[in-house]
Amino acid sequence: MKFYCIADEDTVRGFRLAGVEGRVVTSASEAAEALDATVADPEHGVVILTQQVAASMRKQVDAFRLERDRPLLVEIPGRDGPLAGRKTLRHLVHAAVGVRLDKREGT
Repeated sequence: MKFYCIADEDTVRGFRLAGVEGRVVTSASEAAEALDATVADPEHGVVILTQQVAASMRKQVDAFRLERDRPLLVEIPGRDGPLAGRKTLRHLVHAAVGVRLDKREGT
């Protein structure tokens, strides 16, 4: 199982330093093409997308998640940080199980 990153140049470069292959995209059409090619390869088990890239092709990402169980699509904040209005992992865990991961963070 391989990891693959579809994102901006800085993010892809960072993942390459960790040994993860990736593709730099600059538009929604490039991102959609990259996602189609990536999910077609059965060796890819986890596809990492920045939130900005995923937002640019939200319908395709959501449809993929509903229709297929593999590879796992993971959204991470890009170089500019998380998108406004997106809940952090801490918030999601707190909402799901009622456990706060960081006592400094407000609810």
